[in-house]
Amino acid sequence: MKIVISADMEGTCGVSSWVHVTPPENAGAGQAASTAEYERARLRMTREVNAAIEGALAGGATEIIVNDAHNGMRNLVPEELHEAAQFVAGSDKPLVMLQGVEEEGVSAAFYTGYHARAGTPDGPLAHTWSLSINDVRVNGVSMGEYGVNAIVAGHFGVPIALVTGDNRAVEQTRELLGNQVEGAIVKHGYSVTSAVHVQPEEARRIIRDAAERAVRNIASMEVYRLPDEATVEIDFDHQTRASHAAEISGVELVASRTISYQPEDGLAFHRYFRAVTRAAQM
Repeated sequence: MKIVISADMEGTCGVSSWVHVTPPENAGAGQAASTAEYERARLRMTREVNAAIEGALAGGATEIIVNDAHNGMRNLVPEELHEAAQFVAGSDKPLVMLQGVEEEGVSAAFYTGYHARAGTPDGPLAHTWSLSINDVRVNGVSMGEYGVNAIVAGHFGVPIALVTGDNRAVEQTRELLGNQVEGAIVKHGYSVTSAVHVQPEEARRIIRDAAERAVRNIASMEVYRLPDEATVEIDFDHQTRASHAAEISGVELVASRTISYQPEDGLAFHRYFRAVTRAAQM
């Protein structure tokens, strides 16, 4: 049984500031960065991934692929990663946060270190893909990265079995994908930059137990798929971003800061999503 883990960082226990999750070399002008804070956070990130791996193996998984899904996508500490896992690193990946799910024989995907969608006032470091996106909707249903990636997984017939992170991330993921998704809450948010956290060792225990339950229940899980004739809308924080994105063939400007497109399937959904978010950079 093969499991793919999409490992993000903002939902990691102990993380509540952008300085925790920003690789110093990727910090923008005027953005705070700290090598010490980042190194501690990436180690906790790696240990939480290991907890998910341990739980998956205990539940019956035989193969684990970990895809680094955070900023720059080379945040995991390879020497600390569980020996049973292979890992994918590097940012130029066709499926980005869910690379590996396209491989033959994948039974389920896990989300670790996930965060709430953009606009969540009490979601620690809540955003969707980038800070310039205000909302992503499919047929009017708002979703975060958990939904974007679930559509990719669904294209390949793979269910999402586990989500770990803050309480809002877990609630939003299960609201969209159903309570079949096991949740491991490691912190409760007060605001976008504050939370109350469980102790890191306890966080890993919670994740380990949830991962084992998730694997044992995979056979009963349903796959989340892009609806037929779906309409995707993306709201940006500035009209210029939307205008740039609308220059792509098949993308329409439907409001001053909103673009829309109608993908034929889950893979096309993701390809358009990547294209418009890149075009919107300025």
